[in-house]
Amino acid sequence: MSIESTAVTRIVAIGGGHGLGRVLSSLSDYGSQVTGVVTTTDNGGSTGRIRACQGGIAWGDMRNCINQLITEPSIGSMIFEYRFRGNGELNGHNLGNLMLTALDNLCIRPLDAINLIRDMLHVKPYIIPMSEHPSDLAAITYGGKIIRGETSVDELAEIPKRLYLEPAIPATKEAVSAIMEADIILLGPGSFLTSIMPVLLLRDIEQALKVSTAKIAFITNLDKEKGPAGEMSLETMLHWCERAMAGRVIDTIITDVHQPQLAPQYQQMVLDLASNNHEWRHDRNKLKHAVDRLIASR
Repeated sequence: MSIESTAVTRIVAIGGGHGLGRVLSSLSDYGSQVTGVVTTTDNGGSTGRIRACQGGIAWGDMRNCINQLITEPSIGSMIFEYRFRGNGELNGHNLGNLMLTALDNLCIRPLDAINLIRDMLHVKPYIIPMSEHPSDLAAITYGGKIIRGETSVDELAEIPKRLYLEPAIPATKEAVSAIMEADIILLGPGSFLTSIMPVLLLRDIEQALKVSTAKIAFITNLDKEKGPAGEMSLETMLHWCERAMAGRVIDTIITDVHQPQLAPQYQQMVLDLASNNHEWRHDRNKLKHAVDRLIASR
């Protein structure tokens, strides 16, 4: 299917980390028709260190998405991707994270800061933080224990009873608008509990997805996750998503293996999705082909 034949199709991809970046980069030819709604609750690595001393939202997932969307390497992109090495306090910090933090500290709205970087690096798809207010992912275990922080959730020995955001925060209004106007909404691939679910925990996002007329697709991972999400069945993941969307049912499952256990209500799109170099990584061209097929089936 040609780009011209789907010129009016608006695609929203929800998630974070490398998974969302992979999806967005596979759809970069669609330019401004594509919007990534990105989780902002990361508290690990360079991002976590910046949040600990400066506060604010987590920039790492947005920076990662922008990095994967850079099609024209330049001095600007090299600066944005630069990671400090050495024995001092800067060791391990990514300069892109620091640049976005600096713009935030200059009282520039986080979304405006992202758009400045997008313009500088000629990135056409939109990158929108799920919220412009800082919050942390938290979990309640079946034993009643409260766990705070993405890294701690990932280290749980069992699947949590439920997740929530602490504090509760509003979604970015542009993210809500993008979802309401979307024709296709993609969930995943990526870390289920810490990349996909945080966005769905926002009340405004929940309500927007509930009434959305878009076709919603869940893209499965190609390998089992580490941590508690790796113990969750696909059926459980779909249930968690649909519960967080106020009962809105996911339409299509994009997967590399037929899932016979799923209810007939789910349309399964079974395709070879793996990269030739890394079987656990989605191939960009194959992902684009899957989304093209999804658009054609609308």
